[in-house]
Amino acid sequence: MADTLFNDVMILLGASVVAAALFRRLHLPPVLAYLAVGFLVGPHLAGWIGRPEELAFLSEFGLVFLLFSLGLEFSVPRMRALKTTVFGLGACQVAVCSGLFWALGSALGLSPAAALVAAGALGLSSTAIVTRELARWNELDSPHGHAAVGVLLFQDLAALLFLILIPAMAGDGSQLLSDLGLMLIKGLGLVAVMLMIGKWVLPFVFQEISRARSEELFVLTVLLVALFSAWLTHSLHLSMALGAFLAGMMLGESHFRHQIEADIRPFRDILLGLFFVSVGMLLDPQVLLAQWYWVVIGVACLLATKALLITGLARLSGRPLDSALRTGLVLSQGGEFGFALLALASQQRLMDNETVGLVVAIIIGSLVVTPSLIRHNQQLTRRLCRSTTPTQENPHTTAELSAATAPLSGHVIVCGFGRVGQTVGRFLTQEKLEWIAIDADPIRVHEAASAGEPVVFGDAQRLEILRALGIERARQVVITVNQLSHALAILRAIQPLELENLKVLVRTQDDADLETYKAAGATEVIPEVLEGSLMLVSHVLVNLEVPFRRVARSIQNAREARYSMLHGYFHGQQSQLTDKRGNPLLRRHPLTLTADAWACGRRLDDIALPEVCGILVSRVVRASGENLEEPTGDLTLACGDTLVLSGLADHIEEAETRLLTG
Repeated sequence: MADTLFNDVMILLGASVVAAALFRRLHLPPVLAYLAVGFLVGPHLAGWIGRPEELAFLSEFGLVFLLFSLGLEFSVPRMRALKTTVFGLGACQVAVCSGLFWALGSALGLSPAAALVAAGALGLSSTAIVTRELARWNELDSPHGHAAVGVLLFQDLAALLFLILIPAMAGDGSQLLSDLGLMLIKGLGLVAVMLMIGKWVLPFVFQEISRARSEELFVLTVLLVALFSAWLTHSLHLSMALGAFLAGMMLGESHFRHQIEADIRPFRDILLGLFFVSVGMLLDPQVLLAQWYWVVIGVACLLATKALLITGLARLSGRPLDSALRTGLVLSQGGEFGFALLALASQQRLMDNETVGLVVAIIIGSLVVTPSLIRHNQQLTRRLCRSTTPTQENPHTTAELSAATAPLSGHVIVCGFGRVGQTVGRFLTQEKLEWIAIDADPIRVHEAASAGEPVVFGDAQRLEILRALGIERARQVVITVNQLSHALAILRAIQPLELENLKVLVRTQDDADLETYKAAGATEVIPEVLEGSLMLVSHVLVNLEVPFRRVARSIQNAREARYSMLHGYFHGQQSQLTDKRGNPLLRRHPLTLTADAWACGRRLDDIALPEVCGILVSRVVRASGENLEEPTGDLTLACGDTLVLSGLADHIEEAETRLLTG
């Protein structure tokens, strides 16, 4: 048995590594890679996994650690603030969606019990995928992120109710009320116990552990807390994930929170990947091939119906249309608890295997689509909801926006009002310069405009919006959005106007796309990383009493040379080899010419390293110790010279070969 489990784990790890790397190259979410691995190696297709039920139990701990991490984000005070969402919007969503799906299932010929099981499975959403993808795109703290988490928490509670109802429907139902009452008492008791432990026990434990200054002991304690909370709820016949969430919530207010989150992340990611693999194993290709048309129709109807219903319920609860629509989109799929309900219903003979297989295929199909829906929910919302509710700070027509900006002339337009945009605005205000900002986040716009900032809601990629902001009269445009596609879209919207006196500044993370921005019409590109380096250098030189004018001239020369002086660095054992998009970074590498080197006695122009190898010689250190920065092409090399080569790693190898052997 141990050998079989070990073989299964090795197969899954190997397949997951290959699939995750491939899907990353294709810019697809890793969740899809894990689902594909489960489908391909599972019992229904390749049959390489000998004991899938044991892996399914192990994979549940991925959900445990995910909910524990989520609990760290939602502390007790924040949960109190979310109680209306959890028990208001969450309860309405489960009731309305399940009721509608039950009626539809009954109309399609299912028995009342089978229709209720299918309704429960389809009415729930995926806690694992939704919270993972929202965290991945930094949307957990957004209004729709809070609403989604609140609804998911109630769905986890509702799943327990369905798990009690299914055996009761298979029997005579005489124990239903007592079972429900017992579950409620257990749940309330569990919350009370966890609150007491979180208030009096856990702070003392972690304080003592931290004094030991042992990383190993701290990680073991975090694992113990997460798994103990899961074991406690499991022993009470409640959801393990619910107990883990409560434990994380107890620790959410402690100053150990960030360290705990960092320590738990590797275990969470690995086991959560295994969880998605186990979900992929449930998909039966025979059902998929025999009823593919019903699967496609079912997935489309499920996503559309839940999105519309949740959007409507969110609007009725007082949320803005865009926030309500985004909530509906991210919760429109089926959920992993649905698989547990369907498995139990099959065991109790409430549903036939063919119907169970069809519903499982529909849920998995919706899960496959979900990462893309969550990633692009903002863009989809913009297309579906072109305008927002008109307010004083949010003119909803270009005519109103034009009228509001008519007095401005020679002003600055700030595209994007995040951290950088707000900093720019503060300095412009300090210098009494006119400016106006535009941002696509309605909450941020409302908050800033209420505080008196000149910011409006809108899409800076649209030419008519830019014209309404008075771009023809503007002196400068500052693009602060940290996303290549978004910034380029704004530049391309400005380019046809051919405004010669307008300067366009673009803020970017690094200089990887500097030439792309320049080609699209940017006057200046300001890479944060390199500008931070220049700022540090200027402070160092000034503190060393180098004349300020000389410092300023050196910094300006570096900028005019497009930061070429800062390109490449000497790599070490722990150096990063690629940028955030996977492109190789420039590096610097010293090479000393030996006595028999081919390059000795030859001029740099004759060697032609830039033309032949794509390499620049940024410095030559003579054997005498003389340093020659940026040597000219007429320099004759001598034996013992050390050349500092700057370029890509494979090009440097070619340059070494040419310099040494010709």
